[in-house]
Amino acid sequence: MKNLIGRTAALAAGLFLTAVAAAQPAPAELRYDFTGQPKPGATAVRWTGSAPLYSATTGYGFVNQTGALPARSVHTEGIRSTAAGYVITEAAVDPNAATDHYNNYGMAFRIKAAPGAYAVKVRTTSDAADTVVSLTGMQTSRLTPAVFWDAASLMPNQTSVVAQGRDWSYRYVNGRGYIDVEIEPAKAGVPVGVAEIVLTPLPPRPRPADVQPAIYTLGDSTVKSYTFDEAPMSGWGQVFDQLFDASKVRVVNYSMGGRSFRNAYNEGRLNDLLMTGYAGDIVMIQFGHNDESLDETRRYGRGSTEAMYEEFIRDVYVPAIRARGMVPVFVTPMSRVNGTPKPGEPYVNSFGKRHFPELMKKLGAELHVPVVDLNARSVEYYNAAGQQAITAMVMSIEAGETPGKTNDGSYANGHPSNKIDGTHYKEALAKQYARLVVTELERLSQDDEVAARIVASLRADVRAAVTKNDWSALYPIIANDIVTGDGAYYRNQIEKLLQLGALRKDAHGNFNPAAPMDTREFSAALAKLMQLPEAALSRYAAGPLSREMMGAILYDAYQAKFRTKPAYMTDYNGKTVLPGSPGYDPNLDTGTQGAMYYPLVRWPQLTDTAAVSPQYAAKLKEAYELGLIRSEAGIARGRMVNGRQIEPQVQVTRARAAKALYFMWVLAQPPKAENDLRP
Repeated sequence: MKNLIGRTAALAAGLFLTAVAAAQPAPAELRYDFTGQPKPGATAVRWTGSAPLYSATTGYGFVNQTGALPARSVHTEGIRSTAAGYVITEAAVDPNAATDHYNNYGMAFRIKAAPGAYAVKVRTTSDAADTVVSLTGMQTSRLTPAVFWDAASLMPNQTSVVAQGRDWSYRYVNGRGYIDVEIEPAKAGVPVGVAEIVLTPLPPRPRPADVQPAIYTLGDSTVKSYTFDEAPMSGWGQVFDQLFDASKVRVVNYSMGGRSFRNAYNEGRLNDLLMTGYAGDIVMIQFGHNDESLDETRRYGRGSTEAMYEEFIRDVYVPAIRARGMVPVFVTPMSRVNGTPKPGEPYVNSFGKRHFPELMKKLGAELHVPVVDLNARSVEYYNAAGQQAITAMVMSIEAGETPGKTNDGSYANGHPSNKIDGTHYKEALAKQYARLVVTELERLSQDDEVAARIVASLRADVRAAVTKNDWSALYPIIANDIVTGDGAYYRNQIEKLLQLGALRKDAHGNFNPAAPMDTREFSAALAKLMQLPEAALSRYAAGPLSREMMGAILYDAYQAKFRTKPAYMTDYNGKTVLPGSPGYDPNLDTGTQGAMYYPLVRWPQLTDTAAVSPQYAAKLKEAYELGLIRSEAGIARGRMVNGRQIEPQVQVTRARAAKALYFMWVLAQPPKAENDLRP
C-alpha cells in the first residue's frame, strides 16, 4: 500500500500536472494603459491624485517593494501622471551601480498573473539609454544576446530581452502569482516611466514527434560542463549524459560555476531553460554551495537564508517548472570535502550552518518532488573510499599536473590559492557522483513514477551495473590498484589515459602505478594522445624510462605538434582576471595573482643538471624551460611550489608517466572546447 501511495502522489504531482498544464487553455491577454487615452481592450490605470497601489481586488497597481529576493525598495510617492504616461525622476542614482549591489529606485507596477509563460511588452516614456526595465528582480544586464550559458559557448541565451527605442520585449516564465514590471532610471535627474504594459500568456510547448524527451541538469560548478583550459576540473553533469541511451533521451546541462537558486533565476538561466524545453521534460536541480555565500542582502548576490532558499523552491522554481508542463527533480548538494583531514578523521556533512540539503528533502516531500540525496550518499562514499583516494580526486593540484588555469593565471606550478580545494573535483570523482545519482534514482523508482521514467532511459549496461552494484564492466578504466591507498595518487590521470586507450591494465586488471614505465610504451601513448605518427617518437630504445629520456621525448612531441606556443603557455601565463572582467569565473579560486605557467625555478637554479647525460642535455633543458617537465622533488599538492632537482637518472614510474602524459594531452587540446571526450 505504501508503494502505491508513493507512486500515486508522484504521478499526481508530476506527470498528471504535466498533462493538465499542456492542455489548459491560455488565459486572455492583459493590457494596461498609463497615458489617459487607453486603446480598445486596455485597462486604464486611473490617476486619483496619486499612483494607484496594488490591490488583490483589481489585480494591479504600484508597489513600494518588489518581489525580488531580497526585496528591492522602489518609490510610489514621486510618481506623476503625464500625457505620455506615469513618470518618476530620481535626484540621484546609486554610486555602486557598477557592482552587483545598487538601487536606483524608480517604480514597479505589479500585475496579478498565474504561474506560466508570458510575452511581456513594455512601452516606456523614456529612451532605453536612460532606462532599465526588468521583471520581478531579474538582472536585465545579463539578458543580452551575447550571453552563453556554458563555458564552451555552445548554448546561447535564446530568450534575451529586446530594447528598441522605448519598447522593451521579454519572454518570461512566472512562478509567483504576480509579475512586477520594474522601471529604473540609469541616470540621475532624467524622468523615466511607463506608457503601456501588455502581458500575453504563452502555453506550454508540446514536444514534436521528432524531438526526443529531455533531461535538463541545472546546478553550480559541481554540475557544470568544463572546457580544457579548466582541466582537470569536472562536474557530474558533464559525464551524466554518458549513462543514458541517446536514442531515448537528450541530456542537456544548463549548469555553471558560481550559481545558486538566486542568480540562476536572476540572470535568466532558469527562464531560458523553461522557455526552450517541452512539456514532459525533466529538470534536475542541484543548488546549495553558492547559496551558502554570506551576501544574501546584496541585490544580485548568490547567498540565501534558509527562508529565501525555501521561497525560491516553493514560490519560484517548482510552480514555474510545472506551469510549463515540465517535471522537477531535486538533487541535494554533495558535501564539501575537507582537503586536509587528520589521519583517521571521518568525513561529515559540510552543511552545518545553513541546512540546505535537509530543507530540500523537506520541501521535496511537501511538494511531491523526487529528491536524489546526493549529500548523504557523498559522505558515505568519502568514508568508504578513504582519505588518500578522495584527496586525489578533488582539486588537489601540484606542479606539473595540468597546464589549465584559474582566475589568477596558470595551475602549472601548483594551486595558486595554496590549498586543496575540496569543493571542486576531477573527472574521476565526477563519474562517481554520476554513479551515485543514478543509483539513487533506481532506488526511488520503486515508489516514484518520475524516477522510474528517468531510469527507463538509462543504457541497459548502466541499469545492469546499478542492479548488480557492480560497475566494473561499465567503468573498466578503474584499475584494481588505483582505487585506494598510495596507488590512488594519480587516479584521475590514469583513468583518463585508460579511457583514451593510451595505456592499458594488465591481465589481472591492475595498472601497477609503482612499476617502471617502458620507454616504447610511453612514446606510443604520447603519440596517440597528441595525434602524431608513432614513428615520430620511436627513436628511443625500449627499456625503463628515465626522467632525462622522458624530457627528450616530450620535447620531440612538442616540436612535432606545435608551430607556435599553445595558449596555455601564453594567454594564461601570469594573467590575472579580476571580478567584472570578461572571462572571470566566480567558480574558480583566487589566490596568488599573476600565477605563471613557466617553472618558477629557472634551469640554472637547478642543483643537479651536471648529472644529465650529454645526449639528452639540450632537449631536456628545452623541455624544462617550456614547462613540459618539472621537478618532482619538493612539490606538494595544494601548493604553488617548485623543486630544485630535475633527477635526470631516476626511473619514471607508470603513475608519474601518466601525470606527464595527461599534461601533454591537455596541452594539445583547444582550450575553449568542452572537455567531454569519449574513448
